[in-house]
Amino acid sequence: MTERHPAAIDVGGEPYLRDAKGNLVPQASVKAADLLMDEMVRGVLKDARALSERISAFKGATFERVGALQELIAQQYNATLGGKKGNITLTSFDGCQKIQVQVADLIEFGPELQAAKLLIDECLAKWAAGSGVELRALVSRVFQVDQEGKVNRADLFMLLRVEIEDERWNRAMDAVRESIRVIGSRTYVRFYERDAPDAAWQGVTLDLASA
Repeated sequence: MTERHPAAIDVGGEPYLRDAKGNLVPQASVKAADLLMDEMVRGVLKDARALSERISAFKGATFERVGALQELIAQQYNATLGGKKGNITLTSFDGCQKIQVQVADLIEFGPELQAAKLLIDECLAKWAAGSGVELRALVSRVFQVDQEGKVNRADLFMLLRVEIEDERWNRAMDAVRESIRVIGSRTYVRFYERDAPDAAWQGVTLDLASA
């Protein structure tokens, strides 16, 4: 007798499973391979949810411990531990382990960015067609939006560092700066270790995608 599936629904005293289209299918008619796959997926996802909860709890506890250390040092030694934005690096006494807390701004771009794009296009059209090939490539990457309609932020900030003595170009860069809106922040915590104080740091991976 086939073991009853844990997600089975009783219909007339017989176990049925709901398929991807929402239809009820008798468990007895479901292929054994599909049942095995279903069991494996459900089991792995159960473990993944439990691990996710543990990581979330660990992250929260880490921030609490870092904050407690900062408060303790501030009270006992009248000293500030960490930067103005909340960035902080904590290192073990032997220099072989460290924790980094980094606060990154969440930004979006206003309509001024479109005005900047028009000014940049005018600059490129005015300059000789064969000049500034690398700059043209950079501009192309900046304004080639992704699937979510977002510009390439890393290349955009690289573009702001390009110094060109051109009034129109400078107006374009001013428009880019004015388009930047900080809408919040996100805090990251990263862990590193190494075998010796002069060795390269190795990250302690908590991200499955990069493990």
